[in-house]
Amino acid sequence: MLIARLVIGLLLFAAVVCFALSVATGQARWRRIGLVIMKWTLIAGLAFFGVLILERLAVLL
Repeated sequence: MLIARLVIGLLLFAAVVCFALSVATGQARWRRIGLVIMKWTLIAGLAFFGVLILERLAVLL
């Protein structure tokens, strides 16, 4: 659980850094990279927490 939170946090930090580089340099490439990192981080995070929820539901039933 700690490792998943750490990885998700680091990926979100990487996306923020990419957005900052996009603003600083004016290059659209950094914004695209930031959006891709953000998209896949959110998908992975939702999948991870979805598995946790399903695991708890299985214990209750």
